[in-house]
Amino acid sequence: MSDDIQGCGPARDASVVVARDTGGQVAVLSAVFPRHGGEYLFLPGGRREDDETAEECARRELREEAGITAGAWRALGSYAMTLGSTARVHLFEARHLTRGPQELTPTEEDFELSWWPMGDAINAATQGRFLLPAGPLALLLADR
Repeated sequence: MSDDIQGCGPARDASVVVARDTGGQVAVLSAVFPRHGGEYLFLPGGRREDDETAEECARRELREEAGITAGAWRALGSYAMTLGSTARVHLFEARHLTRGPQELTPTEEDFELSWWPMGDAINAATQGRFLLPAGPLALLLADR
């Protein structure tokens, strides 16, 4: 098995964030993914840059994709992305949120931010509305 993902070189770790406001609402992103046949939900997150820790990556991705900074962070665990790679996905919960503008790149410009009750987000996960498995796992871990 190889760490090379689709010819892009070695896989990098990633971070995913469950951002919860004081009312318990969760920041959920959505976008259309034509290759996967439609609109899907996902949590803020992405690949770690060379000089970042997993938490620094989580902080940056939350700020860029959702326009949110957080005053409190809790690690929820880290898990292998695939059996064929040593890359891991690191899951976090963020609280004490401050909202600002999204800092989307051209490939992210259609990302829509919405706020969901935790139960509704978990229900959406059980209905297969999340594209990637890290989001639903992070939601379940944050809710326990």
